[in-house]
Formats: sequence, structure tokens, C-alpha cells
Amino acid sequence: MDKPTILLLTPPLTQLNTPYPATAYLKGFLGGRGYEVMQADMGIELVLKMFSRTGLKQIFEAIEAGDFELSDNSLRMLRLKREYLNTIEPVIRFLQNKDSTLAQQISYSRFLPEASRFDQVEDIDWAFGSMGISDRARYLATLYLEDLGDLIKETICPYFAFSRYADSLAMSATHFDPMEEALQLAPNLVDEMLLEVLEERLQQVQPSIVGLSIPFPGNLYGGLRMAKYIKEKYPHIKTMMGGGYPNTELRSLREPRLFKYIDFVTLDDGEGPWLKLLEHLQGQRDVEQLQRTFILADGEVQYINGSTDPDVPHNEIGTPDYSDLKLQEYLSVIDVINPMHRLWSDGRWNKLTIAHGCYWKRCSFCDITLDYINRYDVAPATLLVDRMEQIIAQTGQTGFHFVDEAAPPAPLRDMAIELLRRGVKISWWGNIRFEKTFTPDLCRLLAASGCIAVSGGLEVASDRLLKLMEKGVSIDQVARVTDAFTQAGIMVHAYLMYGFPTQTAQETIDSLEVVRQLFVNGVIQSGYWHRFSMTAHSPVGKNPEKYGVVKVGPEDGPFANNDLWHDDPQGTDHSLFGEGLAKAIYNYMHGVALEQPLSFWFDFKVPRVKTDQNLIYEAVQQPPKPDVERRNARVLWLGGIPEIEFTMIAKKGQTIERCVLTFYEKGEDFQVKTTAVIGQWLLDMLQTITTESTTATTLKQLEESYPAEAHLNFAEFMSSPTWFELREKGLLLL
Repeated sequence: MDKPTILLLTPPLTQLNTPYPATAYLKGFLGGRGYEVMQADMGIELVLKMFSRTGLKQIFEAIEAGDFELSDNSLRMLRLKREYLNTIEPVIRFLQNKDSTLAQQISYSRFLPEASRFDQVEDIDWAFGSMGISDRARYLATLYLEDLGDLIKETICPYFAFSRYADSLAMSATHFDPMEEALQLAPNLVDEMLLEVLEERLQQVQPSIVGLSIPFPGNLYGGLRMAKYIKEKYPHIKTMMGGGYPNTELRSLREPRLFKYIDFVTLDDGEGPWLKLLEHLQGQRDVEQLQRTFILADGEVQYINGSTDPDVPHNEIGTPDYSDLKLQEYLSVIDVINPMHRLWSDGRWNKLTIAHGCYWKRCSFCDITLDYINRYDVAPATLLVDRMEQIIAQTGQTGFHFVDEAAPPAPLRDMAIELLRRGVKISWWGNIRFEKTFTPDLCRLLAASGCIAVSGGLEVASDRLLKLMEKGVSIDQVARVTDAFTQAGIMVHAYLMYGFPTQTAQETIDSLEVVRQLFVNGVIQSGYWHRFSMTAHSPVGKNPEKYGVVKVGPEDGPFANNDLWHDDPQGTDHSLFGEGLAKAIYNYMHGVALEQPLSFWFDFKVPRVKTDQNLIYEAVQQPPKPDVERRNARVLWLGGIPEIEFTMIAKKGQTIERCVLTFYEKGEDFQVKTTAVIGQWLLDMLQTITTESTTATTLKQLEESYPAEAHLNFAEFMSSPTWFELREKGLLLL
């Protein structure tokens, strides 16, 4: 093969508002190595084809021609077909931020046809008030789209959803038979639309290699449906598959039928395996020297990992390249009326990684044995901000979502300082661990650099279980850290878990009480419960007896092997609690029913709460470590350099020189009045501890520079109103 032309595809479906970043990462890396690479997000392209006037007309006609048992809701929608056809393209343009003037009509004039999703909007005036017209309209337009999605799911495509496609075929799929049977069926209308979009891309690019990124179970069917089409119509094109799903599910792959559609399956980071495969296809590398790659040879699946080359370091992967992706076509939707929760669906976020892997990598429920968690590798802050500036220049958008497993505090601190030093204005959010390193001062620094939100795992909200899962945090600590973020103006989302091994009904109810108190005290704004799942690559999955559970299946199969079934003889019947926990958190996120007894959420008898009613309040009231005990902390001034004015005043027959430092800040100006000696020292000192300073200064060094002739010693100065005012205005100890 000559130097190949590569087409990277993300199969449907992931998100409507922003592209999944894997193809952009790989394009940036391979493009930097001189390869010609194009990419496309087939999810958004499919959705735009379906939800155009032409596409929706085809869908309605297929439903009318089909022999479907329709609900009253679907019959109503068919009767409103003309209204849907007339509104679909204006609504899509509105959700693409191309026609904001439609907001008033959508909000107040019965512009949209309404079906069952609109049954939940009775509190919309309370949620949005009189001024949130655009958000109100976006929420209603999202309900309108979800109504259409429900209609499609009930009729022509039972496994359609806006964020996944036929995921049930890929979940816990130890055997390939269900997927193979689905692929052998004639394509449904949604499949046909997908293949039409694919054909357009193939004609445009004329690739010799197509790479499919499969991050989730809900991408596998769409990816294989496209691969089947490619192999039938263009058998000369090589197909490759990688991503989160193969990395976790297909590590023991033995299923030869997959290779009717896919030539190569790679594991873990794609950069190294792709380089080796491209060299192999160009005749420059023997097949035995491939890296982390499954192939079919002589009718049997073989895993090849003969390359001795190290993994590509995080600082050499290059900058994600978002070219080719239709960035202006994505849909900003609001499916939950909550300012934190909406970040996942609203807005176009550039996705970037601060560090590869997890610096903690001890949580017993997590796949810590796999490379994407286990291999921790961080790039310097200067390189990270270089990448951000390149992405901003390319996309014109300054929103960033850091998709780390858990963004490390020290690199976050360095990144924030570098952003402030360069004057790069961005909005960003990401996933963190609620650890004590996130002090109130560090949270203020992150907020100053553009941080608007963080998400992190509180998981089971039980100190006993947090210790058992080796989470490395306590409830008290989580309360203080979330309070620090909230006080800095940063929204907080908590990942919550139930059903962890040996968790009792009492512990489940007590954990819900902890979550309720977190909302009552205003230290988290959003949360989501998921049920514990035992996986093959986690400590629990590898040693279930240690955690008091028993693996009961499934037997290893030739296809996906990751999700494990288990019995929990010491724990409660976890299946009882899911619905009640979900109802509670949904209402808490909307500020509703926070004073209801916890039994309100369940239709069976639950234990009485044993959690201290003031647990979270008392935790957030604990005083922080005094400044005087933080002598090794770095001192950083976020404000501007003041103007200084000296004056002479007469006092008890003596003339004393005083000074006034005037600070001009974005919100309001303020003054500090002190002696001339301390004032001059403050002016000199502040100039050395701004974000523009290239050297770090500690509190101990600050003390050493403090003037001996000052009327207060340094400890006294640190207890003075001047010190407290500077601390309040932006003097940080990090």
C-alpha cells in the first residue's frame, strides 16, 4: 500500500452538543506524523439527516406504511405530522444557535406541537422566571426532539436513542450471536440514512483505511453496520476499530466473525498501534511487530504485541485537531433544568486531557489494571496551554472540558497560573477527586482561571464503604472540598453509587441522607446515582471474596468479557432502591422536597436515618488551617498592582509617614492604609508574587523579606486587618 488516506469515524451516537474527542486526538497525532487524515462524527450527521424536513417526512411515511401497534401518544403525533414537518428545521437551527429570535415563539406562542414529554413542564415558570427565555425555549425544543425520538423508538427503530444506538446488543455480550443476527437483518430506515451519510463521506475522501472509534456499547452496532457496508461495497478498504469499548470489553477477543467487518482491533491508546499498523500496511514492518492489535490469521483470532517500542508519552501526542468536524452544526440541548447538569448537553466544549491515567488508581470498583487508568503521565502546563491556544485558534471556541479520569491538583494549579500569566480567557470544567489538596485558596485560583464546574465521586457516601473501596476520601472531607469549590463560585456534581459489596439497607438510606444534607447546605448542585457493577479488570472483580461477594457468571465467551454477575450475601437487595434514589436526586437538583422524610421516595419500608442531622453543616463549619501554620505554601496575588500615595500626619507632636495603597479591580476599587514602611514592602512584594512572576515565593520567604523596622512583627501583621483584607481580595496561599 502507498501512503494511505485515512478516514476516522465516530459511529452514532454519543452527544448532540459536541464531538467525542477520540478522532480529533488521533487526527492531531497522525497529522503531525505526515499522514493525510479526515474525520467525521456520524452521530451528529445522522441526527441532522433524520431531523430535517426531508428525513422526518421519510420517517412519518415509513410509520404510516408500517404495521405498528401505536400508542395514543404516537397516534397524536401522526395527526400532527404537518406541524412537525413545518417546525423541525427552525427548531434545529435554533438549537444550533443560528436563529435565537425563535426563542420567544417557542417559549410563549404554542409554536411547537406537544406530546407526552411536555407533561412535565408545569413548573417551567418557576424554573426559568420571566427572563430566561432562551433557556426556556431550548428546554422545550429538547422535549420536542425527545417526543420524536420516542416515536421512532416505538416504531421503525426500537433501539434508537439520542446518546446511544442499539447499546443492548453490545452490553455484557459474551457472545457475538445477537449482534451478528442484527447485522444480517435488512437495514432499517435509520440504518439506511446512516449508510447514505457514510457513502457521501467515502466518495468525498476516497480512503484506503477507515478507523472506527467505539467509546461505548451504544456505538458498536452503528460502527459494525458501517463496516459491513464498507466490506461489501469497497472490500479493498481496510477497517480498524479501537476505543473505550474494545479497551474494556474485548481484551480476550476470540470471535472470528467480527473480522468479517473489521481487519484490525487495537487496544488502549491508539497512537502507538496505529503507527505500527500504518508501517505494516506500507510494507515497512512485519506483522509480528504490531502493537496491542488483534488480527485474524488462518481462521483464528491472534493478539499481536511484538513491538518493543514504548508508549507515546503524553507530551508527544500532539494537539487535538478538530478540522473536518461540523462544529457549527451541533445541537445545544437542555434535558434537565439544572445549571450544572446541563453542561453535558449544552454548549460546544473542546475536550482535552491534562494527564493520561489516574494519579490515585486505587479505587476497588475501577478498572485500575488497564492502561487508560494505570499509566499516569502528565504534560507540563506550558505545553497544555499551548495546545489550548491552538485549539481556540482552530475552532474559535473557548470552552474546554477536561476528560481526565481525575484531573491532578498540582498540574491543575500550574495550568491555572499559566492561563492567568498569558491572559488566556477560557471557561473550563472537568472531573476531580474530592481530596483535601483542593483548599479554598486553590479553588479560588481555579475559578480565576476560568473553572466553572467540577465533577467528582462521592460514591457510596458511607465512611465504612469509602474505606473498603479505597476511595481515599471521607464524608467530612468531601463536604469541606465541595464547600470550597462552591464558595469560589464553581458548581459541583457528585457521582453517587449504590449496591457496593456488603452495603446494607441502613447504609443506603444513610448515604441518601448525606446527599440530602449536601444539597441543603448548598455545597453540591447536581448528582447522579448509578448502581455498582463488578468488572473483570477491577480489584473487586479480580478478588471478589475479599469484598464479601461471589462471582456467579457469566462464563467467559469469545466476544466481550468485562461485566460480571455477583451475589452479595451480606448486602441488601440493591435492586429495590434504584428508583427511589433517582427520584430523590432529581428533585434535590431542582431544589424540591429537601425536607421530606427519606421514606417518601420509596414504596416499601426503609430503615430510619441514623446519620447525624448536622453532619454536613458541622463539617463545613470547621475552621481551615491557620495561615501562620502554612509557611511552605506558595503565595500568589490575583489582583492588580496598586498605586501608592505617601502622606505625613502629625500625632502627639510627632510627624509620621503613612501611605495609602489604592487597588483598581474589575468589580470595585479598594484601599489599604498602613505605615510607609509596610506599604512600600507590600508594593514591592505584590509585584513579585503575581501570576506573571516566573519564580514561586513561599510564605516563609515573604516573612524573611518583611522589614525589621516595621511596627508589627510578621506574625502580628498576619493577624492585622490589612492581611485579612488582602486575603479576601485575592492573596492566595497554595
